[in-house]
Amino acid sequence: MTAERTPLPSLPFAEEWRAWMRRTSPQTIDAFLASLSAGEADWLLHAWALWARDKQLPPPGTWRVWLLMAGRGFGKTRAGAEWVRALAESGTAAQIALVGDTADDVRHVMVEGPSGILRIAPKQTRPAWRRSLRSLEWPNGVVGRAYSAADPEQLRGPEFDYAWADEIGKWPDPAAWDNLMLALRVGEMPRCLATTTPRPKAWLRALANAPDTFLVQGGTAENSANLAPGFTAAMKVRFGTGDLARQELDGILMDGFAGALWSRKMIADCRADPPPRASLVRVVVGVDPAIGGPGETGIIIAGKDRDGIIWVLQDASAALAPARWADRVQLCFTRWRAEAVIAEVNQGGSLVRNLLRQGGAQLAVREVRAMRSKTLRAEP
Repeated sequence: MTAERTPLPSLPFAEEWRAWMRRTSPQTIDAFLASLSAGEADWLLHAWALWARDKQLPPPGTWRVWLLMAGRGFGKTRAGAEWVRALAESGTAAQIALVGDTADDVRHVMVEGPSGILRIAPKQTRPAWRRSLRSLEWPNGVVGRAYSAADPEQLRGPEFDYAWADEIGKWPDPAAWDNLMLALRVGEMPRCLATTTPRPKAWLRALANAPDTFLVQGGTAENSANLAPGFTAAMKVRFGTGDLARQELDGILMDGFAGALWSRKMIADCRADPPPRASLVRVVVGVDPAIGGPGETGIIIAGKDRDGIIWVLQDASAALAPARWADRVQLCFTRWRAEAVIAEVNQGGSLVRNLLRQGGAQLAVREVRAMRSKTLRAEP
């Protein structure tokens, strides 16, 4: 492509467009963009194949799951929204499942977010968002339906030909993923895009290694041009080159973390199917709130059987705003028919009790204070 007024490239010539962008001066590019008509400029703005990085575009082959596992700020959400948009606008899909960690995540990230489906869609083909029905409806009749992974049972019954599953590493229960795969059963080639920052979970590693999974990995730095100035450098200073940086910034699926009190193998060796809820003599929800920052709030459901054995039934921990993790505590309490919430008060005082009360939850709360370090408590 030359610097003169040139016809816009068609999508098969995305590489030609990118090459022209790389070798052309900013002044020439600006002049070219200024010469476009409103219609041409709108077309170019929404021609994702011309702007996307290779890792943000669907891979070749006959994969069933495209697992885009990358660091924070890589552009995973934009890739997911654009993939769904392309499927819908072309009529390739009929029923698309949109599944996030929570209902709020689907709405505020996948649908309405800065890189969500509504924001990136051209005005003339933008779907209607039926919030009360949790559905997106495109002008050509394609429908996308929103689901929360926090309630895996929602995915029993419906069927889809395509799905976008966001931040599956955060999902509290792998049953949501299993139910989604069982629902992906119509059409000529049902497919799912799973976008996530990695978490050291056995089921996520198994998915990454599955023969019908196409794994794409990437780091935060690859999208530096679209992030706030200095963000990438600041994160490198903050996290260094340790395990957390490799996971959250480099997008590497870790087996474990240095200095961890228990290894993944130790946990795997203790894993077994828990007894049914009816045979557990006591079930509680443990909460260790994140105080003074964006850290993860620990939410663990544990039960004791008749032999006195303690079972960890679910890890619902998440980095959420206080009101949202309080809602999650209430959801877990109801789902597991728990008897009490055990709240650590070392730093947050009665934060857990107060938040649950403000949310209208009438739950039994027992406040405890840890008197020794985690290492000393773990030694026995």
